[in-house]
Amino acid sequence: MTLYICITSVASSWHKRHQCHCHSLLSVPVYFFSTFPRKSPKPIAEYLIKRHNFSPETASKASSLLPHLKSYRKSDLILEYLKQSGFSMPHLEKLIERVPHVLLSCLDRTIKPKIQMFHDLGFSSYDIADLLSADPCLLTRRSASRLGRSVRVLKSVLGSDSCVLKALKACNWFLKRDLDETLVPNVEHMIGCGISPSQISPVVCNFPRFFLHSPEIMKEFVKRVDEMGIERSSKMFIHAVRVVSSMSINKWKLKLKLFRRLGFSEEDILKAFRSSPQVFAVSDRKILEVVDILLCEGKVDISFLIKHPSLVTYSVENRIKPRLKVVDFLKANNLLVRQPRLTTVCKISEKNFYMKYVIPHYALVGELYTSTLT
Repeated sequence: MTLYICITSVASSWHKRHQCHCHSLLSVPVYFFSTFPRKSPKPIAEYLIKRHNFSPETASKASSLLPHLKSYRKSDLILEYLKQSGFSMPHLEKLIERVPHVLLSCLDRTIKPKIQMFHDLGFSSYDIADLLSADPCLLTRRSASRLGRSVRVLKSVLGSDSCVLKALKACNWFLKRDLDETLVPNVEHMIGCGISPSQISPVVCNFPRFFLHSPEIMKEFVKRVDEMGIERSSKMFIHAVRVVSSMSINKWKLKLKLFRRLGFSEEDILKAFRSSPQVFAVSDRKILEVVDILLCEGKVDISFLIKHPSLVTYSVENRIKPRLKVVDFLKANNLLVRQPRLTTVCKISEKNFYMKYVIPHYALVGELYTSTLT
C-alpha cells in the first residue's frame, strides 16, 4: 500500500510540473506541424515529360514504380549522360519504363564504368544502348568488372564482336551467369568430344542457354546421345546433344511415343534422330500438321516421311502450303517441264523457289502464292 502511495505521488508531481508544457503543445494547431519547411518534389511523371520529353505512358509507369525523388539533379545528370553516350529516346523510354530505379543510381560508380567497359571492349555506342536498354538491370545489378569478364570469356569462344553481340541479344543470361563455371567447361568438353570451335560458335549464338547448363548435366546429355549410337565425328552430334538437353526424360518418351504412333519403328526413330536430330525438337502439334497435309492429301505415304523426316521442320503455313498450291496449279495447267520432288519443293530457299516457279508464271500464280502466305 505504501509503495502504491509513493508511485501515485511521484506521478502526480510530474504531471503538475509538465502540465503547462503539455497543454501548450496540445494547444498548437495541427496545421502548424504541416507547415514546417519541407521541399515537395514535382510529380515524377510531370518531370519526365516536361524536362526530358518522355511519353505520358512511360512517365506514368515510371512514376508508379519510383518513390518520390528528393532532388532531380542526380536523375538529370544520369539522363544527360545516357543521351551523350548514344541512347536514343526509344532506348531511354525502354530503359526507364522497365527499371525506373536507374534514376537513383550513382552515375560515377554504377553507370559510367559499365558503359566505358563496353566501349573499351569495342562495342559501338548504338550497340551498347541497344543491349542495355533491352536489359536495364545490367546497369544496376552487376559490377563492371564481372560484366567485362563475361564479355571477354564469350569473345574468346565466339571470336568476334559481332558474334558476341548476337549472342548477348539472343540471351543476356551470358552476363548474369558465371561463364567460368558453365560455358567454359562445357565448350572444353565439346572440344574433347571432337567438336570443332567452328561448329560450337553457331550453336552458342542460336541456342545460347544450351551451354549454360552445369557441366555435370551436360555430360549426362552427351552420354545419352552416345547410347543412341550417334558418332562423335558426325556433324549432327552437337545438335543431337542440344536437342536432348531441351527436354525432360518424360517429354522425350512422349516424343518417341508420337513417332511410334505415326508408324516409325524403333530403327526408324534412331535413323531419324541420327540424320536429323532437330526433328525431335519440333512440337507435336506441328509434326501432326505436316503429316496431315502431306499424307491426307495423298502427296506421300509414311514411308516417304520416314526417309525424309526433316520435312516436319518446315512451316506449314509459310512454306509447305503456298509452295504446294503453286506447284499443283502449274502441274494442272501443264506448265511444268518436269515434276519436282517434294523434298526439292520444300527444301530450296525462298528466293530460289520464287525465281524458278513463281516469276516465270507470275500473272497466273503470283497472287495465289502471296495470298497463301501468312
